[in-house]
Amino acid sequence: MTPRTIVLRLSGAPKSKKHGWQAIAGALFVLLVLAASAYTFLYLKHDPTLTDLRGRLHGASASHPLGTDHLGRDVLTRLLLGGGQTIGYSLLALGAALVIGIPLGLIAGYRRGWVDRLFMRIADGFLAFPDTIVAIVLSGLLGAGIGNLVLAIIIVKWVSYARLVRSTVLAESQKDYIRIARTNGLSDARIMTKHLLPHIAGHVLVLASLDIGKIILLISSLSYIGLGAQPPTPEWGAMLNDSRPYFQSRPELMVYPGLAIVSVVLIANMLGDYLRDRFDVKKEVQP
Repeated sequence: MTPRTIVLRLSGAPKSKKHGWQAIAGALFVLLVLAASAYTFLYLKHDPTLTDLRGRLHGASASHPLGTDHLGRDVLTRLLLGGGQTIGYSLLALGAALVIGIPLGLIAGYRRGWVDRLFMRIADGFLAFPDTIVAIVLSGLLGAGIGNLVLAIIIVKWVSYARLVRSTVLAESQKDYIRIARTNGLSDARIMTKHLLPHIAGHVLVLASLDIGKIILLISSLSYIGLGAQPPTPEWGAMLNDSRPYFQSRPELMVYPGLAIVSVVLIANMLGDYLRDRFDVKKEVQP
C-alpha cells in the first residue's frame, strides 16, 4: 500500500473505481462517434452537400435511415459528418489553448517578477467578461466562419489553463524538492519540464475534460446564429438552424442534432467527473 493510497483512504476521498463505468462509457461513445464520422467521410453513400428538391423532407426509408432535410440531403450522413466537424474543431481549439496556456502559466508561475505581473494583467482583462460574450465579439470582428470561430475560442480559453498552471506552479515552487533541484544546479527549463509539469498534468487533464463540453456548446451555439460553420458544411449547430423553419412539420430534423449535442456534452462531463475523482483534484478546479 503506497502512502498516497493511505492518505486517500484516511481522507475519505472517492475511489476511482466508483465511476469507472463512466470513463469506459465516455471513451467508447467518443470513439464510436469519431469512428462513425471517419467511416462516413471515407465511404460516403450520399453526398452531404448535393441537393435533391424532389426528395426534400422525406421520412425514414431504407436509403435514408433518418430521412432527408429541406434540400433533400441525407440527414444521417450530415449528422455523422457534423459530429466530426463539431467534435474535431472543439478538440482543435482545446489543444491549441493547452499549447498556449501551459507554457505561459509555467513561465509566469516559476519566473514571477514582471513576467508574472504582465501575464496577470492580460488574464484579468480576459476574465472581466464571460467567455461566450468575448467569443461572440471576436467572431463578429473576425468574420463568420468556422476557422475564425476556432481562433476566437482559442483566444478566450488559453487564459483559464494558464491561470491554473500558474497557481499550481506557485504552490509547488515553495516545496523542498524544487529547492533541492535548484541547489543541485538543474536549469529552469529542466525543473519546469521534469518536476513541475508532472504535478500539473492531472489538474490540466481534469479541466480540459470538463471544458470540452463547453467548447462543443460554444461552437454549436455560435454556428446556430451564423457565426460558425457556413452552409453547406454539415455541423450540428448549423443543422439546428437550417431545420428551425420546419420544426412543426418535421421536428425530428432538430431533435437529431440537438440530441447528439446533449449526448456528447453529457458524456464529456461524466468523463471529467471521473478524472477529477481519479486524480483527486480539489473542487477549485472548475471548467
